[in-house]
Amino acid sequence: MASVRVERTDDGGFVARNDRGAEVAFGDAGQDGVFTPVELLLAALGGCEIVTVEPLTAKRGHRLVKLAATVAAEKVAPTKLGTITVTYDVELPEGDEKAAQVFADVAHRVHENHCTVGRALREETPSEQVLPELS
Repeated sequence: MASVRVERTDDGGFVARNDRGAEVAFGDAGQDGVFTPVELLLAALGGCEIVTVEPLTAKRGHRLVKLAATVAAEKVAPTKLGTITVTYDVELPEGDEKAAQVFADVAHRVHENHCTVGRALREETPSEQVLPELS
């Protein structure tokens, strides 16, 4: 099971922490120096894709010199995103004539089938809220 703890901090910001000690600060769009929740969603998708693409291309003998992705989406309504676009920035190894095709094939398969975050966004993933009993 994957989980994070999200909480308000003493200074009025917010932080998400995992059990391994990593944390990320976030807040609303007006705050400098922090991600918004939507930006974290986009980062999760881009991160999921490139951390999956990288070892799969390397495993096939085509280690990419540069691998980055820009993930963007417009809000089409106050609480709804339009299409999310993942744009890769890749530098292929010099003299590796098969690297471009291997990268394209792997990236396509990862986007369609192997990125958990992407599948959760494309397919209906149930979520539930558990509220404490308040007296």
